[in-house]
Parts: sequence; C-alpha cells; structure tokens
Amino acid sequence: MHVLGIMGSPRRRSNTELLLDAALRGASECGATTRKVLICEADIRPCMEYYQCAVDGTCSIMDDMTHLYDSVVSADVIILSSPVFFYGLTSQAKALVDRCQALWARRYMLKTWHPDTELRRGALIAVGATKGVRLFDGVLLTAKYFFDAVGVRFAEHLLVRGMEDKAQVEGFPEYIDDAAELGRRLVLR
Repeated sequence: MHVLGIMGSPRRRSNTELLLDAALRGASECGATTRKVLICEADIRPCMEYYQCAVDGTCSIMDDMTHLYDSVVSADVIILSSPVFFYGLTSQAKALVDRCQALWARRYMLKTWHPDTELRRGALIAVGATKGVRLFDGVLLTAKYFFDAVGVRFAEHLLVRGMEDKAQVEGFPEYIDDAAELGRRLVLR
C-alpha cells in the first residue's frame, strides 16, 4: 500500500506539516510506503484553461505537476493537508487541485481511466486559526470534489481549529495522536 501526502502549507514545520507527518508515520507503522509532496517547494502553475486535458487527458503546462500525476494516479491513499486561508485551501494547494482537471477529464470526459474507488481512499487534514462555525466548509467541499476527480473515496478528515502560531500543534499531543491514528486507519481499512 502506498500513501501520498500532499502538504499545502506555504511554510515548513507548520501545524499542517506536523499533522501530515504524524499521519504518514501512522501509515508507515502499518506497513505502508509513504511519500510527502511539498507544494511550497514545487513549481506548480495554476490552470490556464488550455483544455488539452479534454483532448487527451494530459495537461499542456510543463512544470512539476507533470511528474505528480503518476504519483496521484498510483497512490492507494491520498492525504491532502492545508491550512485554511479565507475559508479555503491555500493557493498552492488549490493550484494542484485545479491541475487535476486532467485526471477528471480522463475519468469523466474521455473515459480512459477507471480507478477503483472502493479500494482507494482520501483524507483531508485542515488547520484553521479561527473558531468560526463554518471554518471548514470550503475546504471540505473542495476536498470532496478533488478526491472524486482523482478517483479516491473521501474517507476521513481531521479538522483542527484555533492554531494560529507556527508549530503550535506540538503543544496539543492529542491532535498529533489523532493524525497518526488517521494514517493507521486509512491503511488498515
């Protein structure tokens, strides 16, 4: 089993990255291989609506996303992690999500890709500073459609409120434990 972790925070050692690391560690403890993609260190340009994806299921933009498509397609589990910026994903994470339009086109327009959505699973880890009632509505909806586009079943989420400072989550071991357990559950189901 292979688990792909997508880290959507623009800064390293963020609450988001620490929780993703814990989830990947939990998955690894159960025998999974893991890979973490740091979007903040990748060259992933936004979708430009060239629509090459509608023709042959590939994106005509040549950047780091070109190599990530194979990782997304081959992963058994995908964990998308992002802080919440204005009730949505970071622009870095959203660029990756938008560029997965190519996979959506393969699946739904061209019907050339038929992922096993019963076996493949996805999870969202989202961290927000405020305690707003609807804080996670936007990221949950985006994650739902992202996971559908990349052929995984949205199985889990870990939503953490009130984390303003960098690495603040280290002071809350219960969240780190929750993330590790999420990683274990994704692998053992």
